[in-house]
Amino acid sequence: MGSPGFQCRRAEPFLSLSCENLDSVLGSNSRLPDRVENVNERNRNAKPVPVVDPVAAAYANEFNEMVEGLPAFRPTIGCIVPAYNEADSIGGVLDSLLAQTRLPDVIHVVVNNTTDDTVKIASEYAGPHEVVTDGVMQFTEVFVHDIGVNPDKKVGALNYGYSLIEGCDFLLGVDGDTTASANAVEQLEAEIASDTRIGGISAIYSIDDTVIDGLMPQFLIAGQRAQFAAFNMQNMLRGRNMAVLGGQFSIFSMKALREVMIDSHQATPWVKDSEVEDSLLSLQIKSAGYLTKISAQARANVGGMTTLRGLDAQQVKWNFGAIELMWPGQRGDTKGQPFHPNLRLRWIENFSMVINVLTRVMFFILLFASLSINAFVFSPIWLIPPFIAIFLNLRTALSMKTRTWKDIIFAVGFLPAELYMWVRIGHFVRAWTKFASNKQVDNWAEQAKAERGSGNAYLVPLLVALAAAAAMVFVWLQLPVVVQSTILWIGWPILGVTTVIQTLTMFVTLTKRHRGYRV
Repeated sequence: MGSPGFQCRRAEPFLSLSCENLDSVLGSNSRLPDRVENVNERNRNAKPVPVVDPVAAAYANEFNEMVEGLPAFRPTIGCIVPAYNEADSIGGVLDSLLAQTRLPDVIHVVVNNTTDDTVKIASEYAGPHEVVTDGVMQFTEVFVHDIGVNPDKKVGALNYGYSLIEGCDFLLGVDGDTTASANAVEQLEAEIASDTRIGGISAIYSIDDTVIDGLMPQFLIAGQRAQFAAFNMQNMLRGRNMAVLGGQFSIFSMKALREVMIDSHQATPWVKDSEVEDSLLSLQIKSAGYLTKISAQARANVGGMTTLRGLDAQQVKWNFGAIELMWPGQRGDTKGQPFHPNLRLRWIENFSMVINVLTRVMFFILLFASLSINAFVFSPIWLIPPFIAIFLNLRTALSMKTRTWKDIIFAVGFLPAELYMWVRIGHFVRAWTKFASNKQVDNWAEQAKAERGSGNAYLVPLLVALAAAAAMVFVWLQLPVVVQSTILWIGWPILGVTTVIQTLTMFVTLTKRHRGYRV
């Protein structure tokens, strides 16, 4: 690896030197060969053939070898791995980083608030590492830092790591449960170094489902894989503009981070005020005039949630943080930025979830109400939306580079995807309810508690739905038949129009070209 501060253009090799230029190369005292005169009359006006002096040729070769031996410029990459209770995965993460075709120049594992053997396992990798890739020797060094109790949690670990690599050109952020393909760092570096306008690039995220056992974990992982795939494809089709540079495996320009700190009057790149530190930093990078992109090739597998409790806590935290960024005004110390370009996709997602809630809830209410008074008449036209949804889910599954038979079954089975949508609706409703309550909640702590198997908040949407259904059934049965008929007469057309709009939207999405992208 060459010195990062030196860059040199490679000299063009000397092929020959004319006699007229040899004096300037060898000095005026050098012996020059005599010109050979051609006595042939036909060639008297031809240009003389230069004769290369052996001394000059040797000098040229020596100079070329010296230039080729000069160190080439290579930007430096500092890697930060914030880790909290990652004993089960930290070894795999470090193995993945040390197996990269382009090693980070330094790797800092920053362990915080841990209660397991994360430090012990990570320490086995501490020290210098030399790796030979395609005949080229690469060097990196792993440092493990146990910063103990850290009230700022992941944000505090990231900022601590940033202070250790301030002299690097790029920062690679890797979560303590994320592994990447062998050439991911090389691909991210090539992409971000190719355009100075890019402030950060995120890898294409998915979840490895080959090590998941159990019906419920497999169902939840299949849903998360489909969710990641749809989100990744949306961003790719938007010019590869990434709304959120997920901290799982992303590379950042240190220059962009420094400008964010200046523009936002921050002492560190990440701030603790937001529930979604990566989303806020992505907005700030965009506001500083840089691009936030998703990679076209680099891939990484993140840690998925295998329990309803854990998935609920994670998704509620993400949704709640996104709402804080979207909503106008001030909520804590996070400034609402409703019209920020990086939040357009967030608004679309939330509006789409509102439509999903509305159509599904109305359908079940109207179906029950119609059956209760023998007024339901089946029409095959109602089968169109589910079939469009199946085709859309199947196309998403087929766009996955690492798809398995589980992804296909999840898509074409309809019921698994529909059940997972109801799970997501519960997260969506819980997040907005939390936000509307204006109650300060540490969602990081809630997620940590859920991952330990504590808490039953994930059951709240189900219990509320059952209570609301019971109340509506009671009220419905008390209404006169005329009122019931009037409600059905108004309700079904409203649901029909909403469903038509939703189906047309799905159909347009289904017909969009993927331009060869794989997620």
